[in-house]
Amino acid sequence: MTISAERPTEATAGTASPAGPRSGSSWTNRPGWMSQHLGTAIVLGFLGYVFGHWWGNYLASGYTYIANNGQNGVADFLGLLFMVIGWLLGIGALNYPILKLFGREPGEETPAPGLSRYFRYTLDHKVVGMQYVVGVLLFLFTGGLLAMAIRTELLNPTVHIFNPGTYIEIVSEHGTIMMMMATSIVVGPLGNYLVPLMIGSRRMAFPRVEAFSFWIFSAGYMVIFSALFYGGFPTGWTGYAPLQNQAGPGMISYLFGFAVIGIGMMSAGFNIAVTIVNYRAPGMTWSRVPMFVWSILATASLLTLATPVLFTAGLFGLLDHLVLTSLYVNEHGGSSYLWENLFWFFGHPEVYIMALPGFGIVAEIVPVFTRKPLFAYKVAAAGMMGVALLSFFVWQHHLFQSGINPDMRPLFMLTTELISIPTGFIYLVGMGSLYRGKMRLEVPMLFCLALYFNFLIGGITGVFLSDVPVNVTVHGSFFVLSHFHYTIMGGLVFAFMAGLYYWLPKMTGRMMNKKLGLWHFWTMFVFFNLTFFPMFIIGLLGQPRRVFEYAHNLQGLNDFSSISAFCLGASFLLFFWNLMYSMIINPKKAPANPWESLGLEWQTANPVPLYNFERIPVIVTEPYRYSEPGAPAYADFGGGTGAGAGTVGSSVQE
Repeated sequence: MTISAERPTEATAGTASPAGPRSGSSWTNRPGWMSQHLGTAIVLGFLGYVFGHWWGNYLASGYTYIANNGQNGVADFLGLLFMVIGWLLGIGALNYPILKLFGREPGEETPAPGLSRYFRYTLDHKVVGMQYVVGVLLFLFTGGLLAMAIRTELLNPTVHIFNPGTYIEIVSEHGTIMMMMATSIVVGPLGNYLVPLMIGSRRMAFPRVEAFSFWIFSAGYMVIFSALFYGGFPTGWTGYAPLQNQAGPGMISYLFGFAVIGIGMMSAGFNIAVTIVNYRAPGMTWSRVPMFVWSILATASLLTLATPVLFTAGLFGLLDHLVLTSLYVNEHGGSSYLWENLFWFFGHPEVYIMALPGFGIVAEIVPVFTRKPLFAYKVAAAGMMGVALLSFFVWQHHLFQSGINPDMRPLFMLTTELISIPTGFIYLVGMGSLYRGKMRLEVPMLFCLALYFNFLIGGITGVFLSDVPVNVTVHGSFFVLSHFHYTIMGGLVFAFMAGLYYWLPKMTGRMMNKKLGLWHFWTMFVFFNLTFFPMFIIGLLGQPRRVFEYAHNLQGLNDFSSISAFCLGASFLLFFWNLMYSMIINPKKAPANPWESLGLEWQTANPVPLYNFERIPVIVTEPYRYSEPGAPAYADFGGGTGAGAGTVGSSVQE
């Protein structure tokens, strides 16, 4: 189903500005301090926490199990719950449903002027995308600081900076923050901003759901980060029972934080999937959908279908902590394996929630800088959906050493190896697109090439880990840690950087500094590999994860890895400096289409108007017809204008 070209509200020529606001008012749009914004969200979030904590103490302080151990988990949970509710009330995310509940018609929410719109609840998908950019970078920066603390501790096997409890809390917080950030690092910023532009739509299907997904995502970050103030949690990011049931109040932040961010992930996935299916421009059949949109659709299906299992797992854990249900307690009729199965049934699709958008980014960028069509477009699209489907059938390879029935091992070894087939197809599509291409080694293209290098190492080591004999040998070691970082950071984060350097000129109207970008790329690429490749060797030599004392003969490799990690962290400071320098200190106006792309998002006005397109385009051909003489325009915008194919390609070749 696509948008009809005859729909009067979507396709009529002229200014096509949005309809005027209805009668009524919205607190979100009131001027000055009388409106709802980030400040009111912080205030109401704080007041909500104080109220919830007081109420929890009032309700549960007399319970025997609380009086005996001195830890009131009910108060901690209610404090966090009302903090999230206060945060959402303060920003205005709950205005619409509350007014509807009372039978009142909400006023039209018109966009706030200037920079203030980035600190408010907004229905403009482009503003939400920019809010997500800041949000995920904050996640990334926080997790990176914790990683620096981990590598500092591992400089010496006997001289310690942290005690064992603090160290495992830092490791657990680092892993949890990074994993939750990674689930939205592309879908949030680039998916929300670009998908409507790429499919020729004026908006998301459900703008309020889109805005809600960001603000509850932000609340989830605060909930997970609050675990440090509760004493942390000792389980690592996987939260395994029975250690989960024995943990202190920081575990409540972990479980509730997963549930809160899970709501945001489900909201974002559902909204984006509905938008892609129903809001494509006329003529955009499934064979004409950009590859980035295909990757986001596959990811959105995983977010929608897999995340409810994570939410349920977190809810069960909270019930165990707060009302002593024993769902994960073996001695009382529960099962610790229930958590493992629920967690990894979400957890392995989550790996592809992180990987698929990265491949979508590079598939979108590589044809632009090779000036040739994307190789085997339909194979790439089928590979994306095949990976999404098969990702639900591999989760038990994480349980090879956790008491799984040995008869089940061959089945899940087979399914894990099978998923490498569609993944390999996607990889080979990239190789075919590079073959005999006239590459322009701009900063975005360099990050794309780095992804292919890094992911090859991560993918090959993953095939080894899918085999039971190897898995049993290296499970829980630094070998697994290195494989995972090569797959996710070496793939997803490098792709995210490629996407930022490529699309920020469109999103902000300013070009990133190329010289600083090159410095950022080379330092990040070199020191990423110098940090994580030695960890394969460290793992094969027997060093386990999450332990801060290790054999003395491994100190040299650990020191080398730690020093490289500090340099890797410095490369991210280079990126932040480039961002500040290019956007604020010395901004340079970006050309309308600096990369000479055929993508629909580059054919809009600059800056992009609120309603995206003056006239809904009609798609007339495939999206990647670079350097094809006589190729028709990709889209017809009416009035004889279109996004050309052969013309753009020819101008670059000359």
